[in-house]
Amino acid sequence: MYKIGNIYFIAAVAVIGGALFGFDISSMSAIISTQPYLCQFNQLGHNEKGLCLGPTNDVQGGITAAMPGGSWLGALCSGFVSDTFGRKRSIQIGSVIWIIGSIIVCASVNIPMLVVGRIINGFSVGICSAQVPVYISEIALPSKRGRLVGFQQWAITWGILIMFFICYGCSFMKGTAAFRVPWGLQAIPAALLFLGLVFLPESPRWLCKKDRWDEAKDVLTLVHGKGNPNSPWVHREMQEIREMVEFERANADVSYFELFKPNMINRTSIGVFTQIWSQLTGMNVMMYYITYVFTMAGLADGSENAVLLPSGIQFVINVVMTIPALLWMDRWGRRPTLLVGAFFMCLWLCVNAGLFAVYSRPARPGEFTSPAESMAITGAPAKAVIASTYLFVASFAPTWGPVSWTYPPELYPLRLRGKAVALCTSANWAFNFALAYFVPPAFANITWRTYVIFATFCAAMFIHVFFMFPETANKPLEEVEEIFDDTKPGAIKYIGTPAWKTRNTRNLTLKQEHNDTLSSEEKIGFEEHAHKETTGR
Repeated sequence: MYKIGNIYFIAAVAVIGGALFGFDISSMSAIISTQPYLCQFNQLGHNEKGLCLGPTNDVQGGITAAMPGGSWLGALCSGFVSDTFGRKRSIQIGSVIWIIGSIIVCASVNIPMLVVGRIINGFSVGICSAQVPVYISEIALPSKRGRLVGFQQWAITWGILIMFFICYGCSFMKGTAAFRVPWGLQAIPAALLFLGLVFLPESPRWLCKKDRWDEAKDVLTLVHGKGNPNSPWVHREMQEIREMVEFERANADVSYFELFKPNMINRTSIGVFTQIWSQLTGMNVMMYYITYVFTMAGLADGSENAVLLPSGIQFVINVVMTIPALLWMDRWGRRPTLLVGAFFMCLWLCVNAGLFAVYSRPARPGEFTSPAESMAITGAPAKAVIASTYLFVASFAPTWGPVSWTYPPELYPLRLRGKAVALCTSANWAFNFALAYFVPPAFANITWRTYVIFATFCAAMFIHVFFMFPETANKPLEEVEEIFDDTKPGAIKYIGTPAWKTRNTRNLTLKQEHNDTLSSEEKIGFEEHAHKETTGR
């Protein structure tokens, strides 16, 4: 069958798997404050105005958390699925599961049915969110890897934006169609993902791992060699993959336990905490419950739909501000991007905490429909809260958003990559689940101090990144191994090259990729310079 070799087209199709996560976020955040939803799943009765109050805080937290709970399980299983059936086939399996979950969610008549459907949807998202970055990172050139894997985050932001405005439009519909229509429409992208993947090649590294060397070379020739099987770049890439595969086969069989051995525990902790910290920024919490925050800031204006449009602005900001990372992430490097993001997110969270602490008042009985909307703030301070929230999103979008998906697949050797990234992504979903459940009761009970908790996490992640997260930008995946080699002079036991001594080697990588006719002297000089830049010595 004809296969498409354009790497940007490959990435564009694959990251639809990320868009599924975005659809789920906004299909919940845009709907939880609307009357059709609150009346269909009503547990608290009605307020003085006759409006439905919907499910309790704990139940709403459970409904929201059902998706990341399923994603946690899906991410853990994705390593086995991916290693067995292939990167591409595992994503196709995830797309089929998503369609099944969307049908159940769309047809939900009660809370248990809704929760089951969201768990199934989550299982799909867990598979796709773990294996799409692995698939792209294994097929992309080093100089383009960050940008292409970053498309995953951009696809998530587009999924959030598109589904949010679909939900906004449907919010004017009468009855349960207001939420059933968008919940049903989200099955369409999964069908497109499944069909699109039929025309894409499999990961060449996975093919080599399965001794399908000719197929792997064909993929590299198609994607990187522009149809020329004698391309020096294809030959060099095949040689590096062959050496790595043969080396790994000389070692023990792969299991999750190997990720916790002394020589792997450092990079396992780095990958896992990359995903944990991305959740503890509070960004996805902002996405799920933004209508609560803006209602407390006075944007509801007596209408259940009035708060949706200004809430949608943050999703537009999220899409637009992800673009700089796609263009320049590989130039910036991973470490500086994460450090800058953590600093500014901490700043805006502190601003919101201070504004609510000083200028808000407790919500009056019956003033809002949800107990989580526990404060009210008006005037200039309310506008400052809205602005600070937008700036928080603008700080996350070009930093932790795309890098948290790009970074983990770069850390691990081929034989461990599928399971390692699955473990990292499962940590993301475990904390997503916990935070989705935690936030409504947190706003109800500790109010503005919720922001202080997330600001503290951002400060902690800044310190952690500075001391422990090495630079991996623009390095072939096989070369990253050298960073963690703790037998070299100057290396730290079980850690390898100190993180703050690692450097971005963008210019050298570009020269290696695009100049396949280097002289012997140039190659020797390049290798010496690259080694110095990589290790900081």
